[in-house]
Amino acid sequence: MIPLLSAARLTGTPSAMAAATLSYDAGPDDLWVGTEVLRTYADDGARRAMTDLRTFIGRFPTVVVSSGQGGGSYRFAVAPGPRLGDDSIHVRCSTTAGSDALEWDSILVRIGATLVVVKEQGNKPGGYKYLTQLAEAALRRYQATGS
Repeated sequence: MIPLLSAARLTGTPSAMAAATLSYDAGPDDLWVGTEVLRTYADDGARRAMTDLRTFIGRFPTVVVSSGQGGGSYRFAVAPGPRLGDDSIHVRCSTTAGSDALEWDSILVRIGATLVVVKEQGNKPGGYKYLTQLAEAALRRYQATGS
């Protein structure tokens, strides 16, 4: 996946950041892998990151990577996220490699100056079914503990 959230010009520089990865054995041939990232900003960087991401994807919904590992065409879309926090979005990235389709979905929730980002790692289409539950749990934990 093209890591839009790691692009400093889109997200600014957080004053603090933490991440955790989780995997779930969803079936005999299916492993779901997701990551939770907390990004806290000293100013309105969280709000700007959400705005920048919406704008960027609106302008460039398809990105073509011409060479190297991960070459190919990536399609992005933004939709409203679950009703969590001050603002939320669902970002979808999809690509096809040969006959295999892969998707990377993310839910971003802004609560004040913090972004709670929950993303899946290149799962089969429709694999984002755990994202909302994980985002809700991550937000509850953040609200209860600040981490």
